[in-house]
Amino acid sequence: MSFSPTSIPRRGLAALLAAALLATTPAGAQLPTLGDAGDITTSAERKLGEQIARELYRDPDYIDDPVLVEYVQSLWQPLLDAARARGELSAELDERFAWQVLLGKDRTINAFALPGGWLGLHLGLVSVTANRDELASVLAHELSHVTQRHISRLVTKGNQQAPWMLAAMILGAMAATRNPQAGGAVMAGSQALAAQQQLNFSRDMEREADRIGFGVATQAGFEAQGFVTMFEKLQQAARLNDNGAYPYLRTHPMTSERIADMQSRQQLADHTPVQPTLEHALMAGRARVFSNPGVDALRAMVAEADASGFASLPRTRQGGVLYAAAFAASRLREPAATTRLLARLETAVAGDATGQRLAKLLVAEIALADGDAARVLRMVDTESRRRPEVLLAAQAQIQSGHARDAAQRLQTWVATQPRDAAAWQLLSSAYGAQGQSVRSVRAEAEARVAQLDYTAALDRFKAAQDLVRKGAGGGDYIEASIIDTRARQVESALREQALER
Repeated sequence: MSFSPTSIPRRGLAALLAAALLATTPAGAQLPTLGDAGDITTSAERKLGEQIARELYRDPDYIDDPVLVEYVQSLWQPLLDAARARGELSAELDERFAWQVLLGKDRTINAFALPGGWLGLHLGLVSVTANRDELASVLAHELSHVTQRHISRLVTKGNQQAPWMLAAMILGAMAATRNPQAGGAVMAGSQALAAQQQLNFSRDMEREADRIGFGVATQAGFEAQGFVTMFEKLQQAARLNDNGAYPYLRTHPMTSERIADMQSRQQLADHTPVQPTLEHALMAGRARVFSNPGVDALRAMVAEADASGFASLPRTRQGGVLYAAAFAASRLREPAATTRLLARLETAVAGDATGQRLAKLLVAEIALADGDAARVLRMVDTESRRRPEVLLAAQAQIQSGHARDAAQRLQTWVATQPRDAAAWQLLSSAYGAQGQSVRSVRAEAEARVAQLDYTAALDRFKAAQDLVRKGAGGGDYIEASIIDTRARQVESALREQALER
């Protein structure tokens, strides 16, 4: 697959990254021996991945939705644990790589692996999965691309070009989504097409990711059938309607051989039939709303809840439809429909603790958007240690004039979750509401660090240092010392970046 600047859609940044990193190898291409880790060090691969992830964080399609992120993490963490237990994830990779999944609002059916343990997941893919096991199968496959160092091996294959040429090619593809002419020039100037040919995943590597991913997923407790049904779903899509919305089909060719292999493994595995969960149905519905924000699409979701065939749907499917409909109605700013659909949703999730929690969070989220912070604080457990509750409660506390409570809770949170950019940004707002300007600016800087934007972070740290020199810190020498230390660390990171270019 080659890039044509005129054929690149305006959206789908992650699809371009996937096309650059995960396409099919040309016939006759020779690959490093499977199991060979390649010449790129783990440190260099991590830095390369950070260079690309930095741009993903800036992309308008990137989304840090606490509810969806928590759900994806509930699948991702068991997969990581299983990979460790099986010896697929070495101690070195475990320590050096990021192991982060970034979500994109794009409605295309796609997921992709990047250097250094970064993974991308489109909400379009989440929305079409029927159960958690199907989604886990995709994550396990992509995880295995990283643990087996496939990207490093392929860069080794083309070691006459510096690894950073890869980043130039990918960034050129991203530029093309905004300006086709400029993006095409960047890609041509970086010999992007040649680099792409050297980074195409082979069918052998796809089979290896299938085999290892299958073992990881089943050891993590996911049903073997999830792999088979996901493959069959993608194969059906490939036959019927691959119109450019299914990049995963081209980057991961769904051959009959691979499907047969998964079916044979499923028969050998000790498994039970996959039963869709209400939790997954609700999260798939949430993903549908985020990935289809147009008015017509949202109205169609609302109408689905009132369709004549709704009553005949399974309970889990009804819950997913009602969740999407209520969320869509709120985004359409139709309060009467939103209230009516939320009431139906609460009935649909009765008796399911997880479903009730997710429905309550949705009600609180809508109340916050309507400015009803008091209702949010009545509904949300302000002592909860779960991220959606922590962030929702903090926003409501800041909005209702209890910024001090929010700051205390968030400070405790970021002490254990220092890479949580959203929490740092809220902490900045909480400090700002109390007039603590130095701490507010420092928290804003930490939010930039969490998203790898070291230039902006250093600017904020320097602004905090200026405030301290002017006496704005109120003699808080500990905070001033932290700011100085963090500024030096970020300056060091920027120097490393400059040497890599």
